[in-house]
Amino acid sequence: MHENVIGSVVVECAVALHRDLGPGLLETVYEVTLVRALERRRFSVQRQVAVPIEYEGETFAEGFRADLIVESKVLLELKSVEGVTPAHKKQLLTYLRLTGLKLGYLLNFGEALMRDGITRTINGSLDSIPLSPCDSMRGKDSTEELSLRRRVRRRETEGLRL
Repeated sequence: MHENVIGSVVVECAVALHRDLGPGLLETVYEVTLVRALERRRFSVQRQVAVPIEYEGETFAEGFRADLIVESKVLLELKSVEGVTPAHKKQLLTYLRLTGLKLGYLLNFGEALMRDGITRTINGSLDSIPLSPCDSMRGKDSTEELSLRRRVRRRETEGLRL
């Protein structure tokens, strides 16, 4: 599945979670509930992933811990703070570079409106999602992904109006 499709579902789940639980809980509460919501949608989610780093030719087993990695493609950094700082955004980009992943989201559940707490970051560039089965080697999957994208956008818009 393409990173953009995964990201759309992540945003949909985060908005629904924030709407249901509200802002200001501990980060771990949002982490476990977001994992469950994504797993219900049959996504593979890893929590608190230790990511090694290499510095001056030496490898360190635990350079940092990624909060969540979805489908081994999208990194999620969760916060529950009053406001995101530029340092938080830089942290996400550094995590993407060190993991080699292309797409990441900084999700701040501390904001009054979830839409204000979502930062999407791209490391490099993402290939576009095929718009028709003819544009994809996978055929049927691209049509399903496009349909999912449309449903997610519709739900995001509805959720943001609340």
